[in-house]
Amino acid sequence: MMHCPLCQTSAHTKSSRYISKETKERYHQCTNINCSCTFKTHESITAMISSPGNVNKGQATPLSRA
Repeated sequence: MMHCPLCQTSAHTKSSRYISKETKERYHQCTNINCSCTFKTHESITAMISSPGNVNKGQATPLSRA
């Protein structure tokens, strides 16, 4: 969740689109009725913390319930 850059109230994401493989552009609207600022942000991958050995894109492995 993002906060409004003007009044710091929480803002809802209205839509988003990928602008590259690793970057998403999001459009937000402030939830404060007296402000209602609309703005956009970019969300991007900056680093991989951990990556798997082999990735099989054909079938997802279900997680077990403990």
